[in-house]
Amino acid sequence: MEQMVPQDILLKADHMKIIFKSGENKTSVKAVDDVSLEIKRGETFGIVGESGCGKSTLGRGLINLLPLNEGSVCIDGKNLAELNGREMKEMRKKIQIIFQDPSACLNPRKTIRQILTEPYLVHGIKDREYIDKDILRLLELVGLAEYHLSRYPHELSGGQKQRIGIARALTLKPELIVCDEAVSALDVSVQAQVINLLTQLKEKLGLTYLFISHNLNVVYQISDRVGVMYLGRMVEIAPYKSLYENHFHPYTEALLSAIPQIDAGMKKERIILEGEVPSPLHPPAGCHFHTRCPKACEICSREVPKWREIREGHFVACHLYQEEDGKNIAN
Repeated sequence: MEQMVPQDILLKADHMKIIFKSGENKTSVKAVDDVSLEIKRGETFGIVGESGCGKSTLGRGLINLLPLNEGSVCIDGKNLAELNGREMKEMRKKIQIIFQDPSACLNPRKTIRQILTEPYLVHGIKDREYIDKDILRLLELVGLAEYHLSRYPHELSGGQKQRIGIARALTLKPELIVCDEAVSALDVSVQAQVINLLTQLKEKLGLTYLFISHNLNVVYQISDRVGVMYLGRMVEIAPYKSLYENHFHPYTEALLSAIPQIDAGMKKERIILEGEVPSPLHPPAGCHFHTRCPKACEICSREVPKWREIREGHFVACHLYQEEDGKNIAN
């Protein structure tokens, strides 16, 4: 069943929950806990947060690689959970993923030609002349040459393998690509090259990205809007400039304070969070961040903060910015 959504919205997620069962007692772990977001066509939506906060699980849930326990995800107004096998296979052409480790996601027994040919065959495209021509087009797009096709993954550098991963994601001409820590396994110099490549491909092919990373500098360079996650929940979403210059959530403030400064003349106070990240097996009640928050108040340990729009397009879930007499404290 299609849902009515604005035409500029490619992906819409409502109250997503992804729960894993852990241990002999099957303890529930809420890897993604009541997350809602929208991704517009042609934008790059970045997601940041500490390791283990649920970023990758969220990304995989958004493209139906992991099932939702609650909530919904719609792409082009179509609820992914309601699609049958044939319809979901057709939807796969629109949504692809670039994985973190290029060495682990490429079959070491196959040549690059075989790896790039496989998506076409899986989706019933068997015209060899078309496939060979299109593969050469993709190699040119990602900055590789025809002679790479006869090589195996172990014969390529890390950056070249990730370029193959990008080319494979582009084979079926998708609209949305999830970049799951797509540059974190690469050297810094190669990271910059791959980020530039992703930016060029977005402009040339009209792509939409969900860009997942724990590196705030990388997210800042490539994102139009940014969502900040902590222990399975989204705590702040804003346009990148608004987030970096006028952030509200204490966790966002702490993350941004950790970005290294190149200009020696600029002094920025580093915020050191006390304590360890709580176990997702037993998250704190109320606001998950209150056990480490320097601005926590009594209500933070009791109630989950509501999602508020502090400024146009800038949302935050924090008790510091709840309504007082119909107005936000931040105004």
